[in-house]
Amino acid sequence: MNFAAIGAFALAVAVALGAFGAHGLKNHLDAYLMGVWEKAVLYHFIHAFGLLSLGLAAKSGALDEPAASRVGWLLLGGVILFSGSLYALALTRLTILGAITPLGGIAFIAAWVWLGVCLVRARA
Repeated sequence: MNFAAIGAFALAVAVALGAFGAHGLKNHLDAYLMGVWEKAVLYHFIHAFGLLSLGLAAKSGALDEPAASRVGWLLLGGVILFSGSLYALALTRLTILGAITPLGGIAFIAAWVWLGVCLVRARA
């Protein structure tokens, strides 16, 4: 999987959603929901950069493909679950969607821990 390309596209989507929130939603969301939207965008950006970096590390040989693939899927799943649930919560006001958000957070944590483990093993 080309996680560098996925990361680049995910960054483009993060910019678009950030701009949409700042310009299209500012008069439609209260301060709390605007904060939810902004948190979704922030985590989307951070982990999209992670995807881009991961893909570049795999292409350079600093990380093998199987490890990069596992980490990449966890990061991508985290973006979808964490940021996606927060975007949906902000737009729909369905607070039950917040129950999905921690699953994305777990995916993010697992991705970063697994990446660390793989990088330590690569140096051994």
